[in-house]
Amino acid sequence: MQSRDKLDLAVKAVDDKKAHAITALDMRGVSLVADYFVICHGNSEVQVEAISREVKDRANIAGLDVKRLEGLEEARWVLIDLNDVIVHVFHKDERAYYNLEKLWGDAQTIELERIIQA
Repeated sequence: MQSRDKLDLAVKAVDDKKAHAITALDMRGVSLVADYFVICHGNSEVQVEAISREVKDRANIAGLDVKRLEGLEEARWVLIDLNDVIVHVFHKDERAYYNLEKLWGDAQTIELERIIQA
C-alpha cells in the first residue's frame, strides 16, 4: 500500500470516530521520519482511545503493519506508526501544548475534504 493510501485510511478512521481538528502534513522533504503526519484530538481519554483503536484496527484489516503504538494507556498523546504515515491522537488539553503544526511549520498542509468525502 502506498503512503498516500495509508494517509487516506488514517484520515477516514479518525474522522469516523469524530476526531476534532484533523490536520494532515506532507512531511516529504521536511523530515525523514515519515511521508505524512495526521494530527487530531479527542475531548476525553475514552475518545482518544477509541480514535486510536480505530486507526489500528483499520490498518490491521488492510494488512498493514503497525510498527508502534505508544501512549494508549494514558490516552493523552497516542502515536500510531504506520511506517510512512504517523498518526498523532491528542487529548484536547495536550494538543495546544505540543503544537506539532507549528513545530513542523515548514510542512505543507493537505486538503482533507476529498479524502473525507470519498
